[in-house]
Amino acid sequence: MSLWTRITDALAVLTAGQPLSDVFEHLRNPPERSVAFAIAVIGLGAKMAKADGLVTRDEVTAFREVFTIPKSEEKNAARIFNLARQDVAGFEEYAARINTMFSDNQSVLCDLMEGLFYVAMADGDYHPNEDMFLERVAQIFGLSDRQFNGLKTRFVPDAEPDPYQVLGLSDDASIEQARAAWRQLVRETHPDRLAARGVPVEAVKIAEKRLIAINHAWEKINSVDA
Repeated sequence: MSLWTRITDALAVLTAGQPLSDVFEHLRNPPERSVAFAIAVIGLGAKMAKADGLVTRDEVTAFREVFTIPKSEEKNAARIFNLARQDVAGFEEYAARINTMFSDNQSVLCDLMEGLFYVAMADGDYHPNEDMFLERVAQIFGLSDRQFNGLKTRFVPDAEPDPYQVLGLSDDASIEQARAAWRQLVRETHPDRLAARGVPVEAVKIAEKRLIAINHAWEKINSVDA
């Protein structure tokens, strides 16, 4: 059964008048956490589309930056987007529910933030309202300023990403600390680790692009130290 079929089944538990955010109450345990992950990224992405005012942006194009979406499943993905966009619940309520669900593993919340950054940058522009939105979501998720800035520096093309921030390090970190952080991030980015956290295989692009970013950061630090 595909992820998108499972999402459709999950949405079927909602009765008329219930907000989409209620679906998280039914998805607390594996393997349905992967369904919750997808709904969380799409749901918060829909809220973020309101934040930058581009509510007509092609949601399927945006979410293709995160997920592999077959043509046959585009309507289901768009349905989730529209449900979330129409939901009266605010994005902070969504983020709080998601935080509660994944509070046992902050790495998954970082994965979610990456997905949201992909969606934010899908149109090639990083709107100030998107920045405020993502910063607030990161606060609700309990991420540190360093974690948030480490993600932001990888996605927002204003400047070359700071390799130390990408690896979650301070600028005065030693080469040994940088090597250890790089190795840890590589391990955490392995598809098996992501799947264990609840990241669906359809979101493998997160792993691919993250690995490129952390390897590039380590190579830059190591070449300077050599």
